[in-house]
Amino acid sequence: MTQLDDVRALEVRALSAVQRTIGPPSVVRVARGMSLFGEHAAGWLAIGAAGALVDRTRRREWLAAAAGVAFAHGASIGVKRVVRRPRPDDPAVEVRVGTPSKLSFPSAHATSTTAAAVLFGSLLHRPLVAVLVPPMALSRLLLGVHYPSDVVAGSLLGAAVAAGACRMSRRRTR
Repeated sequence: MTQLDDVRALEVRALSAVQRTIGPPSVVRVARGMSLFGEHAAGWLAIGAAGALVDRTRRREWLAAAAGVAFAHGASIGVKRVVRRPRPDDPAVEVRVGTPSKLSFPSAHATSTTAAAVLFGSLLHRPLVAVLVPPMALSRLLLGVHYPSDVVAGSLLGAAVAAGACRMSRRRTR
């Protein structure tokens, strides 16, 4: 067994443990709802658009934040197509939701959620990362569609894109 096989086996055990520990039907239903909300970053983009409609004085900032979320989502899709890691496929892991692709790394849901939490949190002056990112990341494991390293990498990518978007936004306001 190679080191990569050892890591994959460890990640499958972690996925199975998450599903056994926090997998009652009511929690799975919530996770499926979160999955639908996060699909193609649509829920986050809708929130960005709503912010732009409601907060007219900062419309440009809301639209820029939504663009950052869209860019983060696109970046995750680009990385998926390069890495081409397949989604979990092990008898110990139950896949509990459909996905638009068979590719797993990084989690686009974790990427766009982290970007949205950073960018919208900045606009709202609220620390949203700790509130939004862990539930979305955990939902991807609970649904059996990502390895733990997929959601970690997705969150890191989302944070990096959001940090770049914040820097660009600060430059424009100067």
